[in-house]
Amino acid sequence: MANILVVDDELGIRELLFEILDDEGHSVELAENAAQARAARLRAAPDLVLLDIWMPDMDGVTLLKEWAANGLLTMPVIMMSGHATIDTAVEATRIGAMAFLEKPITLQKLLQAVDKGLARGTLRTVANNPAGSNAAASQATAGEPGSNQAQGTVPRLVAVNGAAAAASGSPDGAGAHVGHVAAVAGAAGWHVLDLDAPLREARDAFEKAYFEFHLAKEQGSMTRVAEKSGLERTHLYRKLKQLGVDLSRLKRNAA
Repeated sequence: MANILVVDDELGIRELLFEILDDEGHSVELAENAAQARAARLRAAPDLVLLDIWMPDMDGVTLLKEWAANGLLTMPVIMMSGHATIDTAVEATRIGAMAFLEKPITLQKLLQAVDKGLARGTLRTVANNPAGSNAAASQATAGEPGSNQAQGTVPRLVAVNGAAAAASGSPDGAGAHVGHVAAVAGAAGWHVLDLDAPLREARDAFEKAYFEFHLAKEQGSMTRVAEKSGLERTHLYRKLKQLGVDLSRLKRNAA
């Protein structure tokens, strides 16, 4: 995952962005003003910067100009503001910012902008270092759907019902169905669902396999699983605890 620098003078915004990006598996450093951001940039070049425009000591556009003038604008920068004008956004883009996010920032727009920024940073690295292009390309496609690596590391969910879908990697190599039993592949292996069990028990077993599957697929990201399942994060945490899902093990496996 990436090293991301978040620069914003509002504590609440910094904490929120840290929680979301940390949950996505990124290493996040926080700065509340331009001075701290400047020091963080020199200390360890981040892969991506989220930069607020309006700050008390120096605004984000001025800091962006400084980085560009000194040859330090080597990483994608996403500008953020709740009060910026179109002219300000255009100026930031002209200087070198890759995107502009208007506050309040929605989760979907944030993650999309971060993904695009990191992808652009990878392409820039490949362009500047052709010798490493094959390795970078391999890393960029490793987790894409359909790649062998992605298929090998993310357990697939297969509910087998009579002659329904089979899956490689199942207990007998072709799916599992014996009598009134269905086999579901989860992060902890195969879950056997007794279809003769009371509805609540069968539902709990399926839900546990469902959440383990998606947590593994999303590399332990509670944010993405909450979005996928349509549950609030707090509700999702309670549901996983109720079902006995071992989050610590899933995160270790995803690491």
